[in-house]
Amino acid sequence: MATPAEWLEGARLRTLPAAVAPVVAGSAVALFGGGLHLARAALALVVALALQVGVNYSNDYSDGIRGTDSAEHRAGPQRLVGSGAAAPSRVRAAAFACFGLACAAGLAIVVLTGAWWLLVVGAACVLAAWFYTGGRRPYGYAGLGEAFVFVFFGLVATCGTAYVNLLRVPEAAIWAGVGTGALACAILVANNLRDIEGDARVGKRTLAVRLGDARTRWLFVFCAFGGVFGFFEAAASTTWWGLLALVAAVLLAGPVRLVLGGAAGPALIRVLKLTGIAELAASVLLFLGLFVGVWVGR
Repeated sequence: MATPAEWLEGARLRTLPAAVAPVVAGSAVALFGGGLHLARAALALVVALALQVGVNYSNDYSDGIRGTDSAEHRAGPQRLVGSGAAAPSRVRAAAFACFGLACAAGLAIVVLTGAWWLLVVGAACVLAAWFYTGGRRPYGYAGLGEAFVFVFFGLVATCGTAYVNLLRVPEAAIWAGVGTGALACAILVANNLRDIEGDARVGKRTLAVRLGDARTRWLFVFCAFGGVFGFFEAAASTTWWGLLALVAAVLLAGPVRLVLGGAAGPALIRVLKLTGIAELAASVLLFLGLFVGVWVGR
């Protein structure tokens, strides 16, 4: 039976900044637009965190029952199912519980906003989370994981947060979504780069496997710069105080240097952590910058 520490490890806390960052960025745009509602923003954060942990447990379950996460195939931390620490049914139940929490918080948002069409968006988020590695033809195994992350943990989460507060999607929210989505993709690229050999052996055709080691490293750099560009354009669409977000680019220098320097295995775990911190820092700094912009009259 898995210990609480193992369940916590299975939740993959290093990935949570990718869930928090778009909500903070979307809330920043809502604040600048004069319509930030703390209750709605808090519910959006619950949705994002629950979906992130849910997809982590879902991946653990689906990869585990396929045998693609066994000890001999992984370069990163061991998974609950793959290591035999927890029964597959319990990990699947944990994933569904997280998805249920996300749905409950999402329904509360729908009631508060009256935007019933958001139910369709919520259903799409849950389905995308499950079929990333679940089902008969998981799209994560076909090299489409980065597209999912960019859309749902970038554009949808950021623009969605702005919308539930303002009931509209400003241009700045789209650009902030590009920034958070690109950096979230960078996290996934680093993760798949770390596992490239093991994934190739078991037929998991991630984008990293398809591109190969060298081109995947440059993809990481492209995503990092894409994140900086997105936050720059978000500032340009609001107030130049928003350029405070670009200070977080300093935090990306280390990960970029490690990746281009050939970091592999455990060294890439540090890249994951630092990139997640950079994404969260950029979003928090954007929030602070837009707050100052509002305070001083833009």
